Amino acid sequence: MHHTPFFSAWRAQLAPSGSRTARVLADLRACTLCQLEARFGSCLPATLFPKAPEKQNSRDRLYTRWRTFWCLLWQSLNPQATGREVVRQLQALFQLEGGPSLSEEDGAYCRARARLPLSEFPKALAATAQAAGQHATPLNWLQGRPLKVVDGSTLTLPDTPKNRAAYPPVQASLPHFPMLRLVVLFSLGSGALLALAQGSLLQSELSLWGLLLNQLAKGEVVVGDRGFGNFVVVALLQTLGVDFLGRSLRRGDGRRRTRRLGKNDWLLVWKKGPCPSPWLTLAQWVGLPVELTVRVVRGRCHQKGFRVRQVTLVTTLVDPQRYPARELFEAYLRRWRLEMCLDDLKTTLQLEMRRSHSPEMAQKEVYARLIAHNLVRWTMAQAALQHGVALERISFKGTLDALRQFSHAMSQTRSSKKRRALWAELLRTLAADLVPARPGRREPRAVRRKKNKYPRLNLPRRHFQDHPKRAVRRTRARLRRLGLM
Repeated sequence: MHHTPFFSAWRAQLAPSGSRTARVLADLRACTLCQLEARFGSCLPATLFPKAPEKQNSRDRLYTRWRTFWCLLWQSLNPQATGREVVRQLQALFQLEGGPSLSEEDGAYCRARARLPLSEFPKALAATAQAAGQHATPLNWLQGRPLKVVDGSTLTLPDTPKNRAAYPPVQASLPHFPMLRLVVLFSLGSGALLALAQGSLLQSELSLWGLLLNQLAKGEVVVGDRGFGNFVVVALLQTLGVDFLGRSLRRGDGRRRTRRLGKNDWLLVWKKGPCPSPWLTLAQWVGLPVELTVRVVRGRCHQKGFRVRQVTLVTTLVDPQRYPARELFEAYLRRWRLEMCLDDLKTTLQLEMRRSHSPEMAQKEVYARLIAHNLVRWTMAQAALQHGVALERISFKGTLDALRQFSHAMSQTRSSKKRRALWAELLRTLAADLVPARPGRREPRAVRRKKNKYPRLNLPRRHFQDHPKRAVRRTRARLRRLGLM
């Protein structure tokens, strides 16, 4: 456009048109909902979701891999949003930027989501967890060693043939929705999710936990509940140079101690059982040591609301000078806060019930919610670091609501200086609106009211019979009294 050998007199008029066209095309390529990549692009590597060299996603499409990923992430931050709402927003943005028209249906967007490679989602999850950890205040417990928490949970999926085949129920005779089992690895400092293993109810949490062992590094400490406090897990972590801290199903009998380290603090010897573990290979089972020396610490929890008053911890941190019992209990009690992280995922981000009709799409949606959770944690860590407040005092729900509103405002401004000012105001607002300090707050696992009064649809619709109305019940009772029924 700038070179016009045949119409040199028009060069001055045609050159501005060419530069504006290039600028419009550049803006259109970066057009995503609320410009989320401008806020969180530094947390994710630019090499994620590249253009395919051939076949699917090899052509220039309106729903590119990168734009589709950010639209899916926007849906994760707005759990009630549907695919149709995503299409409507993209239509408005394309009309604003002078781009092509989009179809009113959301089928193209749904197919684009299905084409996203599942292998890229774990990379995005690890990148966001690393970004959140860089802004989190390091913990001073246990010689400053990295602390990671392992925990498990389950999700409900729609009752489709594909989901039932991939996630069968434990008892096929009982009516049951397909359930997806998760085992996640948290960072105790930042609260971000580091890695994820998924499976069906037929797979135990320990077998899924074995898939996450490659995410651990030598010198780290794993904190777990009593489901992970057994000989096999502790011995396997010891072979990797990783220590364990948590409770155990074994009874820590002080009368069988080998050495007393202090009051309610002693060393105990665990021996390997005669039967191999079902989730280990024979080579792994043979490679485990015959016996293991662990430290048992017993103490009393005085915080109101905790279900366990007397806690017995088992750990491989056997040096009482470097690892005092008080720090062990503080680190384990901090694990309960990460139980609330699962509640943030399942309640605030509405991860408890998924809507995907295929197992692969369900896994992608789970990863997208976890990535959104890490981005919210990254924002919380930034606010806590810049304004000198405790990270656990910043509300997850409040941060999510503030992100939704401020991102709309930042997407409407054209000035980078104004966007930076809005971001700084967002962090200041989060640091000022803290959750009240409520030590010992009781949080029982109970609901205040039932969701609805209707019975569960535990049969196919064509076989389900409604509960008879009150008038029908009275008529039948009267007929039975008269002997007519």
